[in-house]
Amino acid sequence: MPDHRLSDPSLTAQGAPRFRRVLVKLSGEALAAPDGYWLHPPTLAALADDIARAAEKGFEIALVVGGGNVIRGARVSAAGWIDRATGDSLGMMATVMNSLALETALNAAGVTARTMSAVSMPTICETYARQPALHHLDKGQVVVLAGGTGNPYFTTDTAAVLRAAELKCDAVLKATQVDGVYSADPKTNPDAVRYERLSHDEAIARDLKVMDTAAFALARDGGLPLIVGSVHAPSSVTAILTGAAPSTLVAP
Repeated sequence: MPDHRLSDPSLTAQGAPRFRRVLVKLSGEALAAPDGYWLHPPTLAALADDIARAAEKGFEIALVVGGGNVIRGARVSAAGWIDRATGDSLGMMATVMNSLALETALNAAGVTARTMSAVSMPTICETYARQPALHHLDKGQVVVLAGGTGNPYFTTDTAAVLRAAELKCDAVLKATQVDGVYSADPKTNPDAVRYERLSHDEAIARDLKVMDTAAFALARDGGLPLIVGSVHAPSSVTAILTGAAPSTLVAP
């Protein structure tokens, strides 16, 4: 089996950042309070400070956040009292609420942030369009991309990879519950091994759950690198991007 060890997957051999423009995918649950309330202001502030530090280091950041801390469309539709398309529409609106909260926290941290929604809500935030989003990123602003893809039946993982491709991002950072991609669930299997680096094809062949199938296939077909690390690490986004925290790199 190939040796996928890499001492610092975020840097080139010359020590320069390999990825400059990065789309960061956060779960909605990452914003929730310990008591289950849908938003936790200290967590929002810590995330915003972290992203501000990453921006100060020269990283260009776009964000996609899920809505699972508020509602999961697939879950409520599975309960039978609402159809899937309507459930997913509720989930997309939940991502707008989370995105506006993140935008507010980022602005308070001294970072200019813009929420852009794939679901048009012109009295609340900008409607997503590729060229204006690229303009914001080129100006050094953080773009918070809400509303998923704007369509039901697609996850925010898929939205993250799609937007990363559209906005010429160098990589997608998925900040998750564990510090990388493992051979098995590390919470239940003490023998699980964390991979330092994998190819897209290797991750597929080993049936590793990096992202949902549609998102992962889109990343593979576009040759888009995925970085998987823990959202719970101190200064997680900056630490992962600079190689100071463990992560897994999935790349061609």
